[in-house]
Amino acid sequence: GNPYMCNNECDASTPELAHPPELMFDFEGRHPSTFWQSATWKEYPKPLQVNITLSWSKTIELTDNIIITFESGRPDQMILEKSLDYGRTWQPYQYYATDCLDAFHMDPKSVKDLSQHTVLEIICTEEYSTGYMTNSKIINFEIKDRFAFFAGPRLRNMASLYGQLDTTKKLRDFFTVTDLRIRLLRPAIGEIFVDEQHLARYFYAISDIKVQGRCKCNLHATVCVYDNSKLTCECEHNTTGPDCGKCKKNYQGRPWSPGSYLPIPKGTANTCIPSISSIGNCECFGHSNRCSYIDLLNTVICVSCKHNTRGQHCELCRLGYFRNASAQLDDENVCIECYCNPLGSIHDRCNGSGFCECKTGTTGPKCDECLPGNSWHYGCQPNVCDNELLHCQNGGTCHNNIRCQCPEAYTGILCEKLRCEEAGSCGDSSGQGAPREGSPALLLLLLLAAVLGTTSPLAF
Repeated sequence: GNPYMCNNECDASTPELAHPPELMFDFEGRHPSTFWQSATWKEYPKPLQVNITLSWSKTIELTDNIIITFESGRPDQMILEKSLDYGRTWQPYQYYATDCLDAFHMDPKSVKDLSQHTVLEIICTEEYSTGYMTNSKIINFEIKDRFAFFAGPRLRNMASLYGQLDTTKKLRDFFTVTDLRIRLLRPAIGEIFVDEQHLARYFYAISDIKVQGRCKCNLHATVCVYDNSKLTCECEHNTTGPDCGKCKKNYQGRPWSPGSYLPIPKGTANTCIPSISSIGNCECFGHSNRCSYIDLLNTVICVSCKHNTRGQHCELCRLGYFRNASAQLDDENVCIECYCNPLGSIHDRCNGSGFCECKTGTTGPKCDECLPGNSWHYGCQPNVCDNELLHCQNGGTCHNNIRCQCPEAYTGILCEKLRCEEAGSCGDSSGQGAPREGSPALLLLLLLAAVLGTTSPLAF
């Protein structure tokens, strides 16, 4: 009565005829050819019950339907169970039976009978318990049909689903497992009564179990790797733990929170930030006891660096100071002053190696000498006069090769201008300024000499 196999093909003691559990998880291709098979129901009426437990030692978020392929006809009674605590406790996921009311005292339902409001309901379905009918080898636990209540029939509105998962913890937990257990309670009978003369025809056989999911990392990791044969999240955002479920030490400045799908599409990281208790250990080499977290850069910087230091970790020297090669980074004297032209120009600075970078016409190891053509006057200034060449005009004298000291009536770099010209008062009666050749004052004096009969020239 079992069209899928003959009951004399199973012998656990013979490798060629053995059907161990590993054959449920080998690669099958399009046409399964290997399967696990249980013992037969030779001890009827004692129940023939088998548990198949799948453990990952890691929290998994289911992303697609769970599919179980039977090779012995689907069982008359089965329960799919889940655990969220690594198998310590179990809860039903879904009941399967040819008669739900008789087997589990539940009214039969299918996922199509559910809605957004009842999607978490645990149901009993008779949809997958139809004996040996054609194409009746598959049992499903419908993940995608439940997703469709939020994302639409073809799952096109995933933003809506992500929004619900983000804000409804019970919904998120519903699709989360650490372990799955298939409880096979009664094999496929295919008839009204059990044929006690041929009990060897009743057993369970499964060729494939497919579970699709991803590591649960609370949106704090993008990679999940095998580490010592165990799935492990590569946690980011200063989180740690098997599921990135807590903040790292010294990063507990605010309560841990899972990452968020919102706003779509980039979401929110909810990064763990440094805690107050970690301020004294924020890697400033002892030059500061204060740190600040820059959320935009996801980094910590030292604040108010002392001992003439600067930088993210107070590892650099301020301008005007250079690294003391004989001191460690945590030494108070790690940055020593660079003496460059202490008497003058603010433009002469010390480079990172402790050498003066001379500017503005200076030279020398300390930038305290002037280049040729320059003279010291609150820093080196270009020469504008020369006592030896007497460049200053109208009686002006050269002072320190820097500037001309002009008589009271003259001004300008070389004393070449009348001061009254700048004031526009050379023609008034104030008498300021010396008379020029051809001026009215000079003509008046010549006329006066002629009238008096003076024969000697006037001296001016």
